[in-house]
Amino acid sequence: MDLKNKICIVTGANSGIGKVTALEIAKMGATVIMVCRSKEKGEKALEEVKNISNNKNVELMLCDFASQKSIRDFAEQFKSKYKSLHILVNNAGLIISDKSITKDGIESTFAINHLGYFLLTNLLLDLLKSSEPSRIVNVSSDGHKIGHIDFDDLNYEHKKYSSMKAYCDSKLANILFTKELSKRLKGTNVTANCLHPGAINSNFAYNMTGFMGNIVKLIKPLLNIVLTTVEKGAETQIFLATSPEVEGVTGEYFSKKRIASTNNEAKDKNVAERLWQVSEDMVKTK
Repeated sequence: MDLKNKICIVTGANSGIGKVTALEIAKMGATVIMVCRSKEKGEKALEEVKNISNNKNVELMLCDFASQKSIRDFAEQFKSKYKSLHILVNNAGLIISDKSITKDGIESTFAINHLGYFLLTNLLLDLLKSSEPSRIVNVSSDGHKIGHIDFDDLNYEHKKYSSMKAYCDSKLANILFTKELSKRLKGTNVTANCLHPGAINSNFAYNMTGFMGNIVKLIKPLLNIVLTTVEKGAETQIFLATSPEVEGVTGEYFSKKRIASTNNEAKDKNVAERLWQVSEDMVKTK
């Protein structure tokens, strides 16, 4: 597909499926902004993507999704340079072994994996609308199926912290956000979809520390056999970002480039609306 004159943002683009997504979209001729937290890792990935894609219109911008100020600063930096945006791939995310709270006072997994998507998308929404047709792609996970949005304790103040539970909750939030966003975008030519990339053999889980980190390292040889490659894992988000096959499709959850089932909570419109309102309060976008 020819994406010349199209502008695309990929977050979490320094490694894994984020880097593969940036590379493949760059190969299609788009201007690609690779958003990374680490300057060093980002510059290395940028050079690789430029060289392999033979596309010089690839740029690195820095953002720490644990900081709402950093997200706002990035959005302003982007809008000061670019006057259109056709594809936004919200890919940045992680599993955090031990509970931590961001400077904004929010549990880090929820802050980065959900509120990062929510805030950045809302800050760039006017640009996406003025550039339509445009697409928003949110990377979720089948882990959402054991997730639950506990509105009474989003910060894990009254229950024991579990890194996997916090991650799965945040991935459920990604789907609820996508569905509510698509509803609010009705009447525009901006679509929003989310996806499960598969169980991927990347550094994503290997960066874990503590008890879970030791378990992951112990079974790494087995994981190398059963997990899919990052190239395979990136296929669905690249498909949603670029394929004519999903033109006009919105508010859906995909796996292996097909619409997939979700848990019941992900289908609950009341939960989606409440999460939107709570998220607005937490990032102060009202």
